[in-house]
Amino acid sequence: MFEKYWKYHPRPDGTPPPEPVLREPARAAPMLRHARTGLLALLLPEPDADPATGWARAALLVLLVVWGLWFITSSVASNAAGQSFLHLVNLPFHEAGHVFFGIFGQFIGSLGGTLGQLLMPLIAMLVLLLQTRDPFGASVALWWFGQNFIDIAPYINDARAGQLPLLGGNFGHSAPYGFHDWEYLLTETGLIRMDQQIAQASHLLGSLIMLLALAWGAVLVYRQLMAVR
Repeated sequence: MFEKYWKYHPRPDGTPPPEPVLREPARAAPMLRHARTGLLALLLPEPDADPATGWARAALLVLLVVWGLWFITSSVASNAAGQSFLHLVNLPFHEAGHVFFGIFGQFIGSLGGTLGQLLMPLIAMLVLLLQTRDPFGASVALWWFGQNFIDIAPYINDARAGQLPLLGGNFGHSAPYGFHDWEYLLTETGLIRMDQQIAQASHLLGSLIMLLALAWGAVLVYRQLMAVR
């Protein structure tokens, strides 16, 4: 029972107390460095020296730069994204999102169209990056993810005006309440008067994501072409 006392005080025979054992602090810094190294290796792995693949990726990157800048510099009001070929690619995922998320009620079901077209490129990016270890393919999917924010911006912008043609030949101003997703979503949340600001924010976010994806792809292509030389 005196063991704890003798641990800190001299014993009667003059034996000094043992030196305290200092615990080493947890080494968080090496763990963080290891995590950063692993993330860097995942995003920017050692490039392969296949010239055909490198130049094909370079050509695709140039196409994405030109196409991406066209999306980015087009105004929300012009609905350039909605008139592009890529809108036809996004549309099935939008409609599938309504079906899938519709089981959670009308509000989530209405939001599900936007969620569907955002989740598909995000899932593609994660699969390409984590499963197939194709970071360039993942950068293309990230570009597509950003483009979807630009794609939904005109739809958000149209919440009050209801002028855009909707699926089935309807228009927001003449369709039943709830048919126009963003008219319903913004009205129900009390944000309907901010439709244009939210649309601009969506366009800006999409632009930033696309630029990030292009920068990532450019670094990957540059490293691969340098490895070929």
